[in-house]
Amino acid sequence: MNHEHVLVERDGPVVLVTLNRPEAMNALNRALRAELVATFQSLASDETVRVAVLTGAGRAFTAGVDLKEAGQTGFALGADGGDIDLAKGLAAFPWPIIGAINGFAITGGFELALMCDVLLASENAKFADTHARVGIMPGWGLSQKLSRLIGISRAKELSFTGNFIDADTAADWGLVNRVYRPDDLLPAALAMAKEMASCNSLLLKSYKAIIDDGFAQTFAEGSRLEVERSAAHARDVTAESVEEARKAVTARGRDQQDS
Repeated sequence: MNHEHVLVERDGPVVLVTLNRPEAMNALNRALRAELVATFQSLASDETVRVAVLTGAGRAFTAGVDLKEAGQTGFALGADGGDIDLAKGLAAFPWPIIGAINGFAITGGFELALMCDVLLASENAKFADTHARVGIMPGWGLSQKLSRLIGISRAKELSFTGNFIDADTAADWGLVNRVYRPDDLLPAALAMAKEMASCNSLLLKSYKAIIDDGFAQTFAEGSRLEVERSAAHARDVTAESVEEARKAVTARGRDQQDS
């Protein structure tokens, strides 16, 4: 499944997807965007996949849209066609995506990071939203997602200054879950992916959907949605399956306490 600019490695149900234009800080030109969308479309149709880890080669996660190319061709991110629309392409992937942010995540690269479900960062990671300095409006959701993650005031500070924040600040602000030494980032991300993949596959997919769908609504609407989907799912749950799951969860809890 490897493309020219996107590498894919499989480890059972876990897939490592690597942006591979290190000489250009993994800048998101049209070719890379098309390859990334095609990759996640293919993974979404693979019944053996459960979790994806997304990272970048070299010293950047991605420096964002390739401005050199954009200066020659022009672009409107929100109007990208289906083969290069990252927001739609990654949103259609039904399983968790862990972003392993190894370096710079700038503007469009910051937006790509925000398309992931969980963010882990290297100590080398740096985030910046330079849309206002470049003269481009965000089109992949940053203006809405960032404020919901870190609060509207901090989001405005980042977006209105274009300043960088480091990994520790990103963790303090709730943008990333954890910060690791550079060599420990990918092993930690893959280990977390394997933990997620070990969950009940139906619940893993359904849980991601209900969180995302509910988050896009009011609290009251999201709560009603949870009740509806919980009731629908419960119709297929048996006492025997609950007892087997209880035993497995209890054993796992004991193992974690002993380790």
